[in-house]
Amino acid sequence: MAGNNQIYVALLRGINVGGKNKIKMTELRSALENIGLRRVKTYIQSGNVLFESSDAEATVRQRIEQEIAAVFGITLTVVIRTAEEMEKIVRHCPFSSELIAEAAATCVGESLYVALLPEPPLPSGIEKLAAANNEDDAYELVGRDVYLLFRHSVRDAKLSANLQKLGKPVTVRNWNTMSKLVEMAKELRE
Repeated sequence: MAGNNQIYVALLRGINVGGKNKIKMTELRSALENIGLRRVKTYIQSGNVLFESSDAEATVRQRIEQEIAAVFGITLTVVIRTAEEMEKIVRHCPFSSELIAEAAATCVGESLYVALLPEPPLPSGIEKLAAANNEDDAYELVGRDVYLLFRHSVRDAKLSANLQKLGKPVTVRNWNTMSKLVEMAKELRE
């Protein structure tokens, strides 16, 4: 890797969900290349972008948010992680494989997710989330990421409905998407 270039993953919150905030991935790639991001790649339609930049996370985040507002007229939060941070999230899942298998057996759809926040939640937000959880589902907060394990359905879970109580914007990705983004980031680094 040349100089201090970093491979980043940008997770856009709330685009292409239920017909709202529609952005075509080809147009998104072009817009991000126009602000100087290099080797821009997208994964599926839910706003997952990989790219290379020598700028700091906060700078990149602000530039992407401003560009999306200017080009697409959409105000949204972008959550950024480095390739290394994404690898660490996937490598250090706090739930045992037995627990994950149990949840997968009873869950409709995916059972394992990660909620990613731009910065760590406030202690008051963590308390509110704990109070909202009905022992049915499990979560583990690690820094600015929340691992979520659902035993029935992410859609009906009290836990997912109350993530906003953390007091910070949250974007959620399922484990398959997280794993695929790590794989794609590795390819970009090689």
